[in-house]
Amino acid sequence: MNQVEHLFDINIVLKHCYQSLKQLREAKQAELIFEMDNHIPRELRGNDIVFQQLLTTLFTFIFQHSNQKEILLTLTAPEDFMYEESIAFIVKETHIPKEKVLAFLETGLGNKLENLNGKIIYDKDSDIHLEIPFMIGELGFRRHYRLTLESMLKKKVLLIIESENVAISMSKMFKYFSYEVYLGYVEFKENRTNLAGYDLLIIDESLVTDSFSNTIGQHQEKHDFQCVLFGYGSTRAKVGSAYISTYLIKPVTQESVFDLILSLYEGRKDIKRKGVTSYPQIDEIEIPDIPIPESLQNKPDNSGIHEVIEDKLGQKVSVLNTNIGLANAKKNGTLYSKELENFLEKFDKSDVYFRQIVNEKQTNKIKDFCIDLEKESKVIGSESMQKFSEIVSLIFVYNKLDMLPIYPGKYHIELAKLVHEVKKYLHVG
Repeated sequence: MNQVEHLFDINIVLKHCYQSLKQLREAKQAELIFEMDNHIPRELRGNDIVFQQLLTTLFTFIFQHSNQKEILLTLTAPEDFMYEESIAFIVKETHIPKEKVLAFLETGLGNKLENLNGKIIYDKDSDIHLEIPFMIGELGFRRHYRLTLESMLKKKVLLIIESENVAISMSKMFKYFSYEVYLGYVEFKENRTNLAGYDLLIIDESLVTDSFSNTIGQHQEKHDFQCVLFGYGSTRAKVGSAYISTYLIKPVTQESVFDLILSLYEGRKDIKRKGVTSYPQIDEIEIPDIPIPESLQNKPDNSGIHEVIEDKLGQKVSVLNTNIGLANAKKNGTLYSKELENFLEKFDKSDVYFRQIVNEKQTNKIKDFCIDLEKESKVIGSESMQKFSEIVSLIFVYNKLDMLPIYPGKYHIELAKLVHEVKKYLHVG
């Protein structure tokens, strides 16, 4: 039995599982949706490394054998999550033969489920039903998402979301905060949307037209009203972003809804104009290239991470591949120059922020930062920055966090190279 135990944020594990399945999801043109019971604590104790590996293995199997366009993972837990309780992970309607699913669960997960003290629940109503025990992160601290300002309370939310599964899941997450939630996709399709009486609109980015942007703008001139785009952020430069407050990026978890509310109503410093999220620009300081500490050089490591990193470092990639970036922009219906400007607005000087969160050992923020950096780098065609993000992510996969201190210096150098190339292309540097 594996007794390794860490304090971890379950939202971060779900996001990393989602990100690791990106190629499979895109190949199958399928979506993974999380529906989280509001009794599940934000922070838990357990072996998050094996837990993430188990989820990734499970959903790799599902996406490989299912032709469903949406896979819904439901997470439930007892209402009184006092110390150690089992969280249920349930998937229905995969349309994979039942015997094939059971054979995989009993043999394909290897010893991961056993290491987590988990068990298979043979439930006739579910294709997959696993229960895994976790301890609460801090005794007596179950409700981790608290809205402390009056300006955040008593909101009415209109969801115009094409997927019924996503809409219902998101609705439950907003109701956690006692928000009134209304589903308005049917009215939108029938051109009967009425924005009056709502404080917040969340709408699929693919559904926003120029005319609807104008409707939002006219409503905002008379009312205190926020509009949030839901999706991958790919239409950022296409829509009338002057009316867009911010973006809710897939996948949605309880924590991302909490962060969204804070960004809209608390005035967080890392939310800038026109809904473009930027990393805080702390007082700028000169950041030298930091040599690898002797303690980390040639350090014995049975996990093989050094070999993997060396292999990645040996790959020849471009700092800025404009051909890829232009192709992405054309595919998304955006201007490449605008995507580059957005990248600069978001990440210029972010090396200072990255150094801070590494020094403070804020692992969840580091993981989120790398996911965001990799996604945005791919959009503009920065192969070198994608590679950097992948390498830092490997450190978490192999649980070698003692290697992190050398990476702020490396990021400073990579960012300086990329910013130079971006500005050169934009003729501003």
